[in-house]
Amino acid sequence: MIIVILILIILIVGDFSNDTLASEFPLLGKVIFIDPGHGGRDPGVVYGSIYEKDINLEISKKLEEELSLMGATVFLTREVDIDHSSIYDARKKRGDLYRRIKMIDENDLKTDIYLSIHINWYNDGYWKGAEVLYYDSNSNNKRLAEKIQESLKKDTDTTRDIRTTSLYMYKYINTPGVLIECGFLSNYQERKALQTEEYQRILAKSISFGVLDFFQSS
Repeated sequence: MIIVILILIILIVGDFSNDTLASEFPLLGKVIFIDPGHGGRDPGVVYGSIYEKDINLEISKKLEEELSLMGATVFLTREVDIDHSSIYDARKKRGDLYRRIKMIDENDLKTDIYLSIHINWYNDGYWKGAEVLYYDSNSNNKRLAEKIQESLKKDTDTTRDIRTTSLYMYKYINTPGVLIECGFLSNYQERKALQTEEYQRILAKSISFGVLDFFQSS
């Protein structure tokens, strides 16, 4: 909705060419799904009263804003604190992930990429830094991971590198995309930063510029 209003304003106030629109909205025409990890009955990693699912959603909403301002059509697999499991699912987590995959893969608009937003955890509080993981099923997954990781290294203090994953959702999804672990809830400094709107916005902007670099280098 944000991008539609902006484009209408531009078209009303002046005669803009396609080149101008492409410059102002470099992701125009791209369809992106953001998947805020966990939700509802599934809190993700927890530290006291701090739930991963809440931070995931806040980062995802800011990421939606940043990508929309670049012209992308953006959808979230959840916009509130819910999961997508059914009362009939014998395995609730698997049912939730299955429905997220269906949302991304099977919609009226062809999804170009997905971005799954999560927060990391390790028993040793020393570890920190955002990292991007991908399932090695196609070259686009790895290249998207590389572009976002490069951007995160420029904008945050992460020194981590991309890694592969074979977790259920990323193994069976057909749309190109990545899992972004935005930091470690188990690290004191990063835990404090991840709860702030300022750092959440830094992450959102950095990821969006990584996505832009991915599409522009295609």
